[in-house]
Amino acid sequence: MTDHTLFILAVLSLVIVVTEWAVRRTWLKHVGTALLVIIATAIIANLGLIPTTSTEQDPVPAYDAIFGTVAPLAIVWLLLKVNLRDILKAGVPIISLFVIGSLGTVAGVLVAMWAVDGPERIGPMYHALGGMFTGTYTGGSVNFNAIAIEYDMMREAVLFGGAAAVDSIMTTIWMALTIAMPRFLRPLWAGRMRGADGDPALAREVDLGVEEDTESLHPVDLALVLAIGFGTLWASNGLAAWSESIGFAVPSIIILSIIALALAQIPAVTNLAGSRTLGLFAVYLFLCVIGAFCDIGALAEIGGLGLTLLAFTFILVLVHGLVTFGAAWLLRMDVDIAAVASQANVGGGTSALALARSLGRGDLVLPAVLIGSLGTALGTFLGFLVARTLLPGLLG
Repeated sequence: MTDHTLFILAVLSLVIVVTEWAVRRTWLKHVGTALLVIIATAIIANLGLIPTTSTEQDPVPAYDAIFGTVAPLAIVWLLLKVNLRDILKAGVPIISLFVIGSLGTVAGVLVAMWAVDGPERIGPMYHALGGMFTGTYTGGSVNFNAIAIEYDMMREAVLFGGAAAVDSIMTTIWMALTIAMPRFLRPLWAGRMRGADGDPALAREVDLGVEEDTESLHPVDLALVLAIGFGTLWASNGLAAWSESIGFAVPSIIILSIIALALAQIPAVTNLAGSRTLGLFAVYLFLCVIGAFCDIGALAEIGGLGLTLLAFTFILVLVHGLVTFGAAWLLRMDVDIAAVASQANVGGGTSALALARSLGRGDLVLPAVLIGSLGTALGTFLGFLVARTLLPGLLG
């Protein structure tokens, strides 16, 4: 098992090396490292070189560690460079669009489940499945699993496995689209954005950020950055458990973000070398695992149900996207903000953070993380609302 874990970590690290080289040296700079690592890892995983999933029956410790530890650490390290004044540039618009996008997810689940005739084609657990996708496309996989556990969906192995595969595939596709759409939609936004005259966002060039992401550091700097990351993660988990014990549960990712932001306002911490480099590497590892989970073979094995799940998620995300980007256009909001807000819904805070960087929008990094935390808090609530009330009321 240890050798298998080391092999997986070596492969993922090499994927990051190769994709970063390709982005710097070839036309793939227009694709971006964030999307390219997802695509490359998905190909490698579906060729059978590394696992495509991690389950309780067949766990992959490397993937579990990246999801449970590395992704939160990425948020801590990248937030250490954030000045809180940056959020004033995009705070209210991005939160507004995120809430609208969450409602778009709810509408998408209802429309999609009606369109595929969920009770007939998916079966009696259609309402639980709808709740799971409402949760995951509001705040991420934490909400997906929370609702799945409540309805004991893990016992429905075929349905649960297919849903997890489709979720990963659609998340990857939407990541690609949210990177590409701002470039193609900006002409439609020209002249509509509030205060957009001469806004550089309308003609933003690809920013590889090579100099910005390259740091020189001493072992002491590295040790301090690691200590801050691990200590913040430990403290946030402990405080989250304590808040739950007193009946006022606060998601650990929210506590983690608050601690990291507070530390970021201390000049000695902000000036530490290494946090940006470690944070980006951690984000890319997280995105690699997202790609690995795109198990095309799992869909082929479940036949017609797989096609139904694909149709369901396609319609769901289409409705969500139309609502989110349509609202941004009507309200004269920045298309980049719409893309990041939507990605925070569909992919979660970490992928939204990666998208903000891919778009060259450093001012949206902090808002991406904050609305990702908001999604974690809202996702389970909306998921249960859909599963217990809205879907049964609509479809019986």
